Amino acid sequence: MTVHQNFIAGRRVDGGEAADNVNPSDTNDVIGAYARASREDAQQAIAAARAAFPAWSRSGIQQRHDILLKVSAEILARRDELGRLLAREEGKTLPEAVGEVVRAGQIFDFFAGETLRLAGEKLASTRPGIEVDVTREPVGIVGIITPWNFPIAIPAWKIAPALAYGNCVVFKPADLVPGSAWALSDIIVRAGAPAGVFNLVMGRGSVVGDAILTSRDIDAVTFTGSVATGRKVAAACVEHMRKFQLEMGGKNPLVVLDDADLATAVECAANGAFFSTGQRCTASSRIVVTEGIHDRFVAALTERLKGLVVDDALKDGTHIGPVVDQSQLDQDISYIDIGKAEGARLAWGGERLNRAAPGYYLQPALFTETTADMRINREEIFGPVAGVIRVRDYDEALSVANDTAFGLSSGICTTSLRHAAHFRRNAEAGMVMVNLPTAGVDYHVPFGGRKGSSYGPREQGRYAAEFYTTVKTAYTLP
Repeated sequence: MTVHQNFIAGRRVDGGEAADNVNPSDTNDVIGAYARASREDAQQAIAAARAAFPAWSRSGIQQRHDILLKVSAEILARRDELGRLLAREEGKTLPEAVGEVVRAGQIFDFFAGETLRLAGEKLASTRPGIEVDVTREPVGIVGIITPWNFPIAIPAWKIAPALAYGNCVVFKPADLVPGSAWALSDIIVRAGAPAGVFNLVMGRGSVVGDAILTSRDIDAVTFTGSVATGRKVAAACVEHMRKFQLEMGGKNPLVVLDDADLATAVECAANGAFFSTGQRCTASSRIVVTEGIHDRFVAALTERLKGLVVDDALKDGTHIGPVVDQSQLDQDISYIDIGKAEGARLAWGGERLNRAAPGYYLQPALFTETTADMRINREEIFGPVAGVIRVRDYDEALSVANDTAFGLSSGICTTSLRHAAHFRRNAEAGMVMVNLPTAGVDYHVPFGGRKGSSYGPREQGRYAAEFYTTVKTAYTLP
């Protein structure tokens, strides 16, 4: 089997070893072998980025625009092929995977335009005759560390702005899903990124990630992943006094009020909590429901879950694919057992499923009669598991919604403009959804949360410039 190599300094590099990329829908299906970079490979990639930075950081905006636009065009032209690859390696359904690929293409298109829109300011000085110019410059060499659940979209929304603003990149994707990252990297290199400007180093976090975090030649790190790893990233970056950006997950609430449209609320809950196998940091794993609608809502949501098809991600008619791997499946089942032990009622699902091919299939699990202090309502599970919390009224619902160490996304289903407006203002989250699932965001607006969910400037849209550039103030006496 051909080994997919790393990209370092414009060349393909084998790495110290290789690992198989296995399809979670059918563990007999090996997608390919992908190189794992050594610490020395990562250090070479960092050195290559450092060598390329002076020229790239001063390159013309038209050059950067054209490269990013070419990347976007190829991604969109190959959406079906890349979507199939993504569905095979990560396990989300084919329509969801193709949608993610399209989003990646749109992100590169957006930041191609941003290369032409980066603006500064000219201000008057308090001292007569002196001119003041405020400009943005690239921050330097950016280490990019991404998770497995969005293997092309999250890399896209980190890599595209990094390159657009003149930075050089050392990219480490999740070891579990190298296929989409490799395909994206191949497109970027062939689009004309100069040698060293973009480098792909696949492999273990303990090796490649650690090399990035301990290097003195990395100027900024952007990371999406677990809270525990995020804290390690933060500590390493503080030690080196470098810029860092963290996205670390959520325990997102969806509030359903008595006056909500029942059908809308059920669809918001089903989509937000269980689609993409619940493997989204924006998933609504806490469903906070007021007493007047609680029983009707639970009955309707249970019926909706009974109609969802859990099967091979590539199969027509599949609503929910497999869990990504055995480790994640074990974690999900462990939390289902914890919920039962805590006294929650398993209203539906939670069973391991067998399908035509061996895979990591799990029936969506819905708990009712839960309380806000249960572990299943405090800790991020990252699987198709959600708990319903019964509350008296809107005030209690808001209090419970905010009672979490996380603050990424928060949603409400209501027909009351007063409650919707109050919730938008008082929900302690970086993103608020009204009559929409908590999962699902646009590519041209800021993404990020509060409290334990995020740290540093927002991602995506024009707000990305806050992380990928540094501000310079220049005074001139003509």
